[in-house]
Amino acid sequence: MSDDALLFDVRDGLAHLTLNRPERLNAVGPDAIALWRRYAGEIAERDDIRAVLFDANGRAFCAGGDVRAMSELGGDGTSAGQVVAELADEIHAGHRMLRESAKPIVAAVQGPVAGGGLGFMLVADLVVASDRATFASRYADIGLTPDCGVSTLLPEAVGTRRALELTLTSRTLSAAEALDWGLVTEVVAADELAARARAIAETWLSGASAAYGQAKRLVRSGLTREFQTALDDEARTIGAAFDTPEASARVAAFVRR
Repeated sequence: MSDDALLFDVRDGLAHLTLNRPERLNAVGPDAIALWRRYAGEIAERDDIRAVLFDANGRAFCAGGDVRAMSELGGDGTSAGQVVAELADEIHAGHRMLRESAKPIVAAVQGPVAGGGLGFMLVADLVVASDRATFASRYADIGLTPDCGVSTLLPEAVGTRRALELTLTSRTLSAAEALDWGLVTEVVAADELAARARAIAETWLSGASAAYGQAKRLVRSGLTREFQTALDDEARTIGAAFDTPEASARVAAFVRR
């Protein structure tokens, strides 16, 4: 196995992204950030990728940013804070490409998620969590503020009040609480996690994959634009979908019922 901080593989239409710093609880440092933006771009642009599985090695999913590495940044007239802001921009570019892509993403979350790890997780469209997973903000505990899209993605998932509670306190959610809040899509036993997440991805690949991808794109983009713009996009997209071979066979089968 590669020792890269982020692993990437594409097989039979499925892109597989894996956070790979288990000894650091998959805390994200400069190396992982550069790869994140690069692979996000590939996923968005490659026609052979139709779905994405996102997971992590080790006992934690993602502990957020690598604070130890951040504390050592800067020099030559550049503050650590300036470098951190630039790295955040790189992460955000990757997040934006994945969020706006017509490629559905499922995340498999096996353990603790904290800080910016919430943002990485919530880039996924569906989140399957192990019953051993936990979720916390922890930003304020070290005097920092949300990044990695957390200030947008978290309230979208759980609502403003609950997002503020998680961000402004030291509360840690269990997997069951995260499911109740709407932070994750479903919770399964730890030994079922990998199989369940892959089954979701394979459902997308074996079904009307283009329609799944466009549906994801419409729902995600509809949150941030005017209603009429979303309606116009819907009309164009369903019209284009109706004329595809993928849809034609399914429509014909439906009519024959």
